[in-house]
Parts: sequence; C-alpha cells; structure tokens
Amino acid sequence: MSSNKKPPFAVLLVNLGTPDAPTPSAVKKYLAEFLWDSRVVDVARPLWWLILHGIILRFRPSRVAKNYQLVWTDEGSPLLAISKQQRAGLEAKLEETLGEKIPVLLAMTYGSPSMEDAGREMRKLGIEKLLVLPMYPQFSSSTTAAAFDRLAASLKKCPHWPELRFIRDYATHPAYIHALAQTVRQSWQAKGKDTDKLIMSFHGIPQRYTTKGDPYARHCEATAGALAKELGLQAEQWKLTYQSRFGREPWLQPYTDETMKTLGAAKTNGISVICPGFSADCLETLEEIEGENREYYEEAGGKDFTYIAALNSRPEHIQMMQELVIQHTQGW
Repeated sequence: MSSNKKPPFAVLLVNLGTPDAPTPSAVKKYLAEFLWDSRVVDVARPLWWLILHGIILRFRPSRVAKNYQLVWTDEGSPLLAISKQQRAGLEAKLEETLGEKIPVLLAMTYGSPSMEDAGREMRKLGIEKLLVLPMYPQFSSSTTAAAFDRLAASLKKCPHWPELRFIRDYATHPAYIHALAQTVRQSWQAKGKDTDKLIMSFHGIPQRYTTKGDPYARHCEATAGALAKELGLQAEQWKLTYQSRFGREPWLQPYTDETMKTLGAAKTNGISVICPGFSADCLETLEEIEGENREYYEEAGGKDFTYIAALNSRPEHIQMMQELVIQHTQGW
C-alpha cells in the first residue's frame, strides 16, 4: 500500500481496561472510572457517589493493588500485554489473507489506551470505515454496551465520523467454540487424561440485570452447551458457574467459589476450569481462579486442579478473530 492510499477499513479491538500500575493510587483512579459507569452499577447516582467515594474507594484500592501485584508482568498488566499481542496478530493475519495492511487499533473502555486515543489514530490514518470488535464473546449491557457508549461519547466532538459496524457477540461462532475445545483437549492431553470434570466459569452480573432483559445469561448458557457438545461431554461431566460477584444483591448462579468448595468437600479427584468469557487472561482469571478458587477447592479436600488459560493470542483465536472481521466487512 502506498503511503497516500487510505486503508479500505480498520478494526478496533475493545476490552474492559486495567490500571496503569499495580499501586493503590492507579487502582483507585481506574476503579473510580469503572465503577462510576451506570452500565456497570445502576444505583441512583447521588447514593452511589456516597458509597463509591465514601467507602469503596477508601478501602478497596489497597487490597486490589496487592492482587494486581501478584499477576503483573514486565510488559504491564496481563490484559493489556495480551491485548497488544492480539492486535498485532490480527493485523498480520489480515494482511496475509487480504494482501494489504488493515489497521487494527486497540482501546479500553476504561483506562489506557482510551477510545479518544484510538480516535486520534483513526483520524491520523484517514479511516472512513471502522469495524468495532468488543472482545466479549457474550453480550452484556454492562460490558459490550458500555464499550459502545464510550465509543459514541468519544466521537461526539468529531465533525467527521467513519462508517461504523459493531459486532455484538460471537457466543456460538463455530471458530470460537473450536478454539475453546482445542485448548481443553490439549490441556487434558498434557495431563494424560481423556476427560476431566470441566467447570466453565463466566463473569457474573446481578440477577436483576437478567430480569430486566440483559441476554448475557442466555449467551453464557449457549456457549457452555456448544462447548460441551463439541467435546462430547455428558451432563454430569461439566458445569456452568459465575464468578466475580460484587456487593450483596443476588448475582447469576451457581457461584464459582461455592462450587469449588462443594467439589472440594466431595473429595473430587480432578477438575479443569476454563473461563470462556475472558478473551485474555487478567486479574479475574489468574488471581481469582488460578489462585483464590484453587485454594478454595484444595483446602476443602479436592485434588488435581487445572486452570485452562484463556484463548489469548493462540493461533486458533487469531484465526477466529480474522473470520469475524471477514464476515462482518462483506461489502466494504
């Protein structure tokens, strides 16, 4: 491509976000932005401001920062480092497939790089058509819709918008299910097992959101069912659970932590845990599942716990992302 030729389109990968550093001050800044979004917590603003600033942001950042320190890498947070690998991998794959460079940009809904950062890069490149790929396989108003809100807000002051296409979800896309199944099979093969009890742990949301119409739970169930079918598992060989609940109200159940304790108390001899809703390993998988929930299981009496890593920048994942892009840019 000549330096003066505009690319036919660009792709914007969006994930949740991460603090800039594993320190209380950086975590406080990140949580203040994240937890103030009404898509995430829909409590009345005046009341929630008092709770957030009067309680949560006074005490939670120090504890969360310690957890981030356990998983932080030389490249920064795992989520950001892996997201950069995904961006580079997809860009290379698209160029290999299409024969020209398709810019792949990266933005976080909260933190850096921001939607505004991505917008400046788009304008610099002269992007006229943009495909937005939120890295959430299952749609939720608290994640996918929040990303769309942020993108729209970032474009409010722009006099010129690109043509937009937005991928809502890919919960049962064949390439996604295939990629998940491959990671499970390879993990079991490495353990010398044909199968293990498979726990599919998804990030939870308040049950109230589902009652109001959020399709997230249906999407999680569809993903879990499709993966179990792809692996040939019977009903007793797998279980869907939900993790990361916050606050006192009921969230989607069964809860992952309670399931770990129950399976451990039953002296279960071998489980594998996969988190299909996380496209990249992060605090919730590396610390909460690999660390905290492993302890729940083993301290209760369970044996042989295996965490199966997220799809991250595996070739099957990059291939799936490329298929999504090709599928959703037909006619461009």
